[in-house]
Amino acid sequence: MRVFAHKGFHTSRVGDIAEEAGVAHGLLYHYFGSKDEVLDAVFHENWSVLLDRIRAVEKTDEPAAEQLRHVAAILLRTWRHEPDVVRVVVREIARSPEVQQRIGELVEPIGSIRRIIERGQERGELRADLDPGLAATIFYGGIDAVLTGWVLGTRPDGDEAIAAAEQTLVEVVAGGFAAAPAATR
Repeated sequence: MRVFAHKGFHTSRVGDIAEEAGVAHGLLYHYFGSKDEVLDAVFHENWSVLLDRIRAVEKTDEPAAEQLRHVAAILLRTWRHEPDVVRVVVREIARSPEVQQRIGELVEPIGSIRRIIERGQERGELRADLDPGLAATIFYGGIDAVLTGWVLGTRPDGDEAIAAAEQTLVEVVAGGFAAAPAATR
């Protein structure tokens, strides 16, 4: 992950990966046929952890806005805890020519967010007139845009920026999702 994050996938060599891992070059080839397979393995390992955490939020009985806040926190705080993972996903996975091969995995969080929104709509917590799939895509797209800004260095980062992004994203997007109070409908 570190090699891909700092050198980029295309300029990394299998020897760089073996050196970073502290293993012989040949041993790496014993387990992986190519650096593409290494990239797939590190992506799947890290992405599955994020998906499991998002699914756990989805299974709670919290109000939809709180669940959305937790999903945003999981994804945005990954920048602080695992910046190399975010760099690789943003630069090497999500924007690669091979993205079509991974699109199902990359959009899995949108499915969880959609289900959270649908449940919030059923409970009357969120606006029923919104398309839940499109609303989920917009919410996830906001998270992706913030993370991309951090990776590319076009947005300030740090703990305060992460907290502000989390709060702003949820307030702007989820606030627009909120059901109107009964008196104003």
